[in-house]
Amino acid sequence: MKRIIKGTEPPCLLQYRQIEGATYDNYRPKDPLKKSLLIEQCSICCYCMGRLSESTMEIEHFKPQAQDKYPELQLDYRNLLASCNGNRGQPQHLQHCNPRKGDQEITLNPADPHKNCETFIKYRSNGEIYSDDTTIDQELNETLNLNYQTLVRNRRIVIKTVVDELNRRFPGKTWPEEFLSKKISQWQNKNSKGQYNEYCQVVIYYLSKRV
Repeated sequence: MKRIIKGTEPPCLLQYRQIEGATYDNYRPKDPLKKSLLIEQCSICCYCMGRLSESTMEIEHFKPQAQDKYPELQLDYRNLLASCNGNRGQPQHLQHCNPRKGDQEITLNPADPHKNCETFIKYRSNGEIYSDDTTIDQELNETLNLNYQTLVRNRRIVIKTVVDELNRRFPGKTWPEEFLSKKISQWQNKNSKGQYNEYCQVVIYYLSKRV
């Protein structure tokens, strides 16, 4: 996960929310909302950090949309995130992120302004994600299925790509801290398209442990 700083909601959502009896399911069109969430998250999934586009994303309710849980939050922009489609339609053990979570609740909100999710998440060099907090660790594995084999492989490939690049640049040498700091900054910031690199926090964590 990468921390999300929530911005200003699109005016159309604000206007629609003023309508008596307004519900999320009846809110149309959703394209401006999708675009706003994508820009806010720099085109990566709120949970797995995979690449998103308007055609591949889903609008995720951090607090479930189910009427018997948090009906007052279904149109609250602070509760809305952009998630990948997480193999929706496949068997549950193959799903991850929003489809796997469904109406379950989790502890760690990437958009929580008072709790930086990045400080609770760790990555192994083999691509696995984990947390020292047992509750969060269980939610990463069971509720979000973020150690789904494809995600683990993708994270491992990203780490290997960066390591290979560093080894080519500094063959047989220790990686200079100054260069590592520069590389970390590169992965912390948006690219020329205004996007974060996929799985950016994996690389940031890996390199930060070596500075």
